[in-house]
Formats: sequence, C-alpha cells, structure tokens
Amino acid sequence: MSRVRMVFSGSGGQGVITAAIILAEAAVIHEGKNATQSQSYGAAARGGSTRSDIIISDDAIDFPEVTQPNVLVCLTQDAYNSYSSIIRPGGTLLTDSRYVQLTRKVDAKQIELPMYERVMEKIGKPVVFNICVLGALLGISPLVREESLLAMIKERVPRDFIGLNTEAFNLGLSIGREYLQATN
Repeated sequence: MSRVRMVFSGSGGQGVITAAIILAEAAVIHEGKNATQSQSYGAAARGGSTRSDIIISDDAIDFPEVTQPNVLVCLTQDAYNSYSSIIRPGGTLLTDSRYVQLTRKVDAKQIELPMYERVMEKIGKPVVFNICVLGALLGISPLVREESLLAMIKERVPRDFIGLNTEAFNLGLSIGREYLQATN
C-alpha cells in the first residue's frame, strides 16, 4: 500500500468520526505512515450527516480532502445515496445490510455485511457498532495491522469500555474474514 484514500460516512451518533480518528492515528503512531483525517457534520449533532476523509500513505500527503476514495464506508442510506457515486473505479464500498439497501451500479466491489445485526446478537450494545465496522474493514482490507488498531482502541476508548470495544473489533474482523473466505 503506497496510498489509500477513504471516506467514512453515516449519521451523527454512529461513531463515524471516532472510527476514522482511530484508524488514522493507528497508521501514524503505530505504523510510521503519514495520514490525514478531516471531518464534516450536518446541521444536527445527532442524526445529521457525518463524513470523514482519511488518507494513509507511505509518502507525503499534499492535500487532505478525498475526492475519489479507494475505500468508501456508508453506514446510512443517505450516506450511500450521497457518496456512492464518488468511489474510485475498482474501489471497495462497504455498507451495513441493516441500514443500506444497494440501489446503484457502481464500478466498485460492493460489500454488504450484517455488522449491526451481529453486534446486537453477540454484544447487545449498539455503541460499539463503529468499532465493529473498523474490524470488518480490516478483515477485508489490511490497511494497518490488527495490533496497531487494538493499541489505538486502548488509547482512545475509556478504560471501562476497552473490553467491549475489543470484543466488537474482533467480531468485525471475523465478519470481514468470513466474507473473504466465502468469496474466494
């Protein structure tokens, strides 16, 4: 990987920005890569649209905005409707099967996984959905090492919630890996 451009999108309260920050910091602090992370919010704090652009690169990054992501994560239908057209041809589009119905043909690998459903089945707390998504993304695309993300989760998440978030990350990782095994 020399450079990966990503957009994480969803709604306020889903932890989209937190997940993006954890990924970018894992790349910089634990892997020695260059990374940028920027964010934008809709008018409402909860339920409004949220977007975070992340670039991870072995080389210098001249401009932090992502116009054509290699990886696009859409956690709501509105996010999918707004951003699915910007994905780089041949990229990866990750969505959650509960919140997003795939309605468009895009020149990308569209991966629809039951992340929210599995979080609720196995953990029962929707607050860790974003960390499950990070795990699933890492399970389908090795952007950084598992250990790097787990280390950042431990640094970023309140101490009382580290176990819960680690469980969600591992659940997501297994969901992503199951998908890869089923499609290869």
